[in-house]
Amino acid sequence: MGLLKTALIGAAVYGAIKYITKKDAFGRSIVDDLQDKAPEWVDKAKRFKDDIEQKYNSELDPYTEVKP
Repeated sequence: MGLLKTALIGAAVYGAIKYITKKDAFGRSIVDDLQDKAPEWVDKAKRFKDDIEQKYNSELDPYTEVKP
């Protein structure tokens, strides 16, 4: 059972790698597109992190009035 399971997982990984590295009509693969878009996504993630930190820090102001 373990050998069959390993063979199926190996075949699935092989198929996935072959699919994402396959070139389309323009000579580009999914991996190429991901590599091109990755820097944009990193910048967006950094901006999102900064926004969340700024919102969190503004809510933690120790001198805010507490209304009963």
